[in-house]
Parts: sequence; C-alpha cells; structure tokens
Amino acid sequence: MAIPKYNELYDPFLTAISDGKIHTAKEVASTVANILQLSPEDLAEQLPSQRQTTFANRLNWAKTYLKKAGLVDSPKRGTYIITTAGSTLLHSGVAITNEFLESNYPSFAAFVNRTDDVDTANDTASITPSDTQTPEEQMDALHKTINDTLADDLLAEIMQQTPVFFEQLVVDLMKAMDYGDGFKTKSSGDDGIDGVIHEDKLGFNLIYIQAKRWNPDVTIGKPEIQKFFGAMMGPPRVEKGLFITTAKF
Repeated sequence: MAIPKYNELYDPFLTAISDGKIHTAKEVASTVANILQLSPEDLAEQLPSQRQTTFANRLNWAKTYLKKAGLVDSPKRGTYIITTAGSTLLHSGVAITNEFLESNYPSFAAFVNRTDDVDTANDTASITPSDTQTPEEQMDALHKTINDTLADDLLAEIMQQTPVFFEQLVVDLMKAMDYGDGFKTKSSGDDGIDGVIHEDKLGFNLIYIQAKRWNPDVTIGKPEIQKFFGAMMGPPRVEKGLFITTAKF
C-alpha cells in the first residue's frame, strides 16, 4: 500500500503509545507499521532525495507536530509517551487534522505560524505544514520542479542551435565529466561517429559518440542503434559507445 501522508499518521502514532508507557522510536515505528500493515517494500521506499525512507520521514514529522501540540512528550531523546491531552484526544473519536490542531492547541498554532525574527522586513516565514507533504518532501518537489524547468529551458535552447553545436556540446560535456580528452569529428566522412573520447592519454581506450539533435517527439529506433554499433566495429574496433539524443528511445 502507499505510505500514508504524515498527517494521516497522527492517529496511528498516538495509538502506538496509547498504553501510557515510554516507547522508543524504533518501537513506535514497528507498531505503526504493523497497525498499517506496511510491507517491507513500503518501508524501504525512499524520498526522491534518497536521504531517508519515506515512512521514517513522515513518522518523524507526525511526532514533531504531535509533540508541538502537547499530545506527545519525550522524556529523553528518542523516547515518547502519550500525554493526558493526547490520550483524551485519541479516545474522543475526533479526526486529527492540521486544521483541528491549529484551532485547538495554541502551542501547535504558534509553532506552525511563527515568524522569522532575523528578517522582519520580509513576509512571514510560515512553516504551516502541507496537508500532504513533509517539509523535506516539499523541498524535494521544489528541487525537482526547478531541475525539470531548467532541463526544459536547456533543451529549448539546444533545439535552436545547429546539429554541429550539439555534437560539440556532448564532447565538451564528456570532457567536463572527466571521461578523458576528446574531439568532435569532421561533419563529413565520420562514418556516423560524431565525437571520440580518449579514456587514457595514449588513446588506447576509446569511446565513440553519436549525438543526434533531433525533434524531441521523434523516437530513435533499432536501425539507428545498429548503424552506430556497426561503426563501432571499425576498424578500429571500439568497445564503448555513447548514443545521446534530444529525441527519445
């Protein structure tokens, strides 16, 4: 099943510690996972940034917000116990949402609506939680949006250039990534090879490059790959090749 959103973990978290005893973070995670019947695959799911599992991240933020609301206490680092207020809320049958917590628990409202004291001239630095994402997930989504936008802008700029420009760009990229020294071949008589990278200074280990600046809607088929493979057969025979394109495979 899909990992519940962090705000959907409020109730399971409180349920996991509802006996009033002190529980470690590991115990809480295990109990919540059992309550939700999460599979090993669910628990292994990573955030896009690969910094943490999605479950651990969302459960941690659920704990943070419950603690700020005064529903959970932490006697010492990494341990949790339900408070009287938390127990009362859990057994009230009320749906625990961010809106409910903000309306009924001043400490939670103060936390999520606090302002940035460092720069009071700017807008309020609200950290009001999203209804679906933790702060890390919001950051990852923003990072992906920025990267996707940049990629689209770069592709649009490349498509305004000549095929020769793209061939040189790919060679320069390979060199910048430290694959070795290299050069773009002549535009004619290159046998389908647009660039060559020398992985070693003596030039014994070569990488052939074919760079196709084609319409992004075009699909590269098997014939084009076979032609490139044939060119790699030489002479000289080359074991490594890079086929890169603005189109799709």
